[in-house]
Amino acid sequence: MTDNVIKKRKVSKKTKKSWRKHVDMKDVDAYLDNVRLNERLGTPFSERKDEELFAVDRTRNDAHNETNILSKKERRELLKNTEPKCFAILKPITAVPDPITKRNRVRTPEERKSSILKRKEEERKSKGILKLKEKETIQNRIIAKKNRAMKPKRGEFKVDVWKEEQVIEPELKSEWLTNDTVRHTLTNTGKKRKRIPKSVQKKPSVLPALTVPHPGTSYNPLPADHQNLLAQVAAEELKIIKEEKHLERVTNKMFRKVTSKQRDEDNLKEMSEGLPLQDEKTISDEEDSDPNIKSINPPVKRDKKTLQQRRKRKEQRMLEHQIKKQKLEKRKVADIYHLNQIRVQMSIKQKKEAMLKEKRLKFKAKKALEPKVLSRHKFEPLEQEFLLRSELSGNLRNAQPAGNLLKDRYKSFQQRNIVAPGIIEMKKLKAKVKRYIKPDHKIDMKKVLK
Repeated sequence: MTDNVIKKRKVSKKTKKSWRKHVDMKDVDAYLDNVRLNERLGTPFSERKDEELFAVDRTRNDAHNETNILSKKERRELLKNTEPKCFAILKPITAVPDPITKRNRVRTPEERKSSILKRKEEERKSKGILKLKEKETIQNRIIAKKNRAMKPKRGEFKVDVWKEEQVIEPELKSEWLTNDTVRHTLTNTGKKRKRIPKSVQKKPSVLPALTVPHPGTSYNPLPADHQNLLAQVAAEELKIIKEEKHLERVTNKMFRKVTSKQRDEDNLKEMSEGLPLQDEKTISDEEDSDPNIKSINPPVKRDKKTLQQRRKRKEQRMLEHQIKKQKLEKRKVADIYHLNQIRVQMSIKQKKEAMLKEKRLKFKAKKALEPKVLSRHKFEPLEQEFLLRSELSGNLRNAQPAGNLLKDRYKSFQQRNIVAPGIIEMKKLKAKVKRYIKPDHKIDMKKVLK
């Protein structure tokens, strides 16, 4: 059997497109890729000499069959002299030489100056003749050097910047100029006015960071202090029990228990309250159908007032106005003789306002001691830690730890409005997503079964 040899078709290679289409250049491309790889990585290992591939180890001591051990100091010196490995990224990874062997370099303005001009400038500077730009440069250098010397070193805090009083011109110390106007004027004159941040001006709470514990919580307290602590804890517990009883009384015990049948009957009775009965409906229908029944308020014909009536009404209004004016004048005259009474009323009003002001200040001071509402959870203080009389040890060696320091500090942050109150949520709350089927996705089972 003869092998089926595919004959090459004769195609036109007249244009570049047809030439690229019908000429196989894979071997040429593979050869060129190999040449470029050798240029980047250097000559192949098969063509390199042994001296380039291998090196003779001269550090070994053949006489004693031991290697030369370097000391720690010598190894550090060796590491200092070697090139750091981080510089390897800056070196070229290719072995291809630069195609442009000679590159032009742009000369600096100093190099482009002629020798004659350089000599003239040196003579001018030696005589002390300087240009305006050179004078400004020297002055700026002196100022920068002075500022650098006055600048405090890192970590030095010798001066309190907030206690320094800034010097302000007398014309800016006017009650007609706002703070923004003064700050704008100072900024444009090369000065700046310090603005103290609000966080520095005011604390988030007036409560102290550390509160003194009750003397009864000591490991060896006085009997009176310990009894006082136990009485305080008992009072708080009684208050909680009383509140729980109140809630039980106004919720669960307020409603009676009924059966489902009785509940349905009561519900029907409540919902039917006020609805007309059958007899009332018939009576109301009969009354509406009776033609002899007349309305209580028959329509009244409007009569137009005469000129005489209008004139009398006008005179009556003028008379009422005059009487009202006379009463006002009499009251003004009477007030002169009632000055003592007015003075007493004013003093009573002032006392009332002072009392209300004092009450508001007390309420404000009380509110300042309470934590603010920073979240949806209410602040709940820790329960007072206490030990019974039998649990008191009397010495530090046998004292039992009471309370948790971490919880105490965290609650203190919450009480002083630094951290928002919160609770540990074991279950993650997810939003309820309403799911429905699109109208074009619904399947009518009746049509499918048919």
